[in-house]
Amino acid sequence: MKILMLVATSVATDTRVLREARTLVDAGHTVHIIGRSVPADFVPGDGITVSSVGTSSVFRSEGGPSLAGRKLPPHLRFARWLLLPEHRRSSFGRWAAGAVKDAQAREFDVVHAHDFTALAAGDQLARERKVPLVYDSHELWTGLPREFRPTPLADAREKRVEAECGGRASAIITVGDGVADALKGVHGWDDVTVVRNTFPLRDSHPAVPEQPTGLVYAGRIAAYRELETIAAASRHVDLPITLCGPADQTWLTSFDPGRVTVLGALPLEEASALMSAAGLCLVTHSDKWTNHCLALPNKLFHAISLGLPVVATDVGELGKVVRQHQLGTLYAPGDAADLARAIREAVADFPRYVCNVEAARPALCWDADAARLRAVYEKLGSAQADDRGEG
Repeated sequence: MKILMLVATSVATDTRVLREARTLVDAGHTVHIIGRSVPADFVPGDGITVSSVGTSSVFRSEGGPSLAGRKLPPHLRFARWLLLPEHRRSSFGRWAAGAVKDAQAREFDVVHAHDFTALAAGDQLARERKVPLVYDSHELWTGLPREFRPTPLADAREKRVEAECGGRASAIITVGDGVADALKGVHGWDDVTVVRNTFPLRDSHPAVPEQPTGLVYAGRIAAYRELETIAAASRHVDLPITLCGPADQTWLTSFDPGRVTVLGALPLEEASALMSAAGLCLVTHSDKWTNHCLALPNKLFHAISLGLPVVATDVGELGKVVRQHQLGTLYAPGDAADLARAIREAVADFPRYVCNVEAARPALCWDADAARLRAVYEKLGSAQADDRGEG
């Protein structure tokens, strides 16, 4: 089948989108992705093509300077907080309109809409062409943290749009059992396929040290990631702690890192090497928003792919998976003393946790999730064949 993917990201760093696209191409399909401000030099790989729509809004032209990451005086901080919802709505709306225009000139048999920001555009295209729509929900949209003023009317509208457009989808995919159950509860959808953000199972991975030499957090450096708790705990543990990843510079200006070393974003292999050398990974999330309680962070599966135990926040689905497979230790969110305790226990029982992670890798890898994704498309292909009288 010719699959059209829509995603309001740059694609180049979107591991979920690229991993799904590669899996479907390897299964014999072709994939075209319409992304958002995709780097001009990005090469997606054989069988995958990409086009790009810009990110302008009524408040900022394409490529214009952003206020994010700048230290602003109080009146400008207030103005940004007040206007950010309108900027986001305008930006995503213009991207969706551009994506529809791009897609209308293409041939496709299926529309695969990644996340709510692409859903309405995907629904429009699927109905125009009378082809199946796949809704791939990367999180519970109604449970997202808000960094701007309350928008109850817009929130209600988005919930209604998700229910209507998602209700017409031929298949619904999401990232974990918690989000799947929440979607069922919010919208009454009873057939949601879970395709997690796991990593491919490596034939081999870098050697795990006999004892950990440090702890690494590899993920976004921003609010609601328990990074303040990590910084506070760093003063009470002997092992060095490193944070690496893309940062919210506005948030970072007021962050006190304690004894933590803060690095910028690293290429995947460099981050993997840093994690493997340290031996222990920090997988942390706050419990402030519904989505955090439902999330299974990429960094958990990244650690598992490298055979590394974790020290994780005991919150929702994350705590459930770590506890189920005994992948490491857990601590109470916001409690620096408990995090220090969890680190000490992980170090003391490190060899056992290494064995547990190794045993869990086959169940918590992309091979298992890729099979679920392929099954969704096999079902769609069979339905289309039946419609053509070929079944």
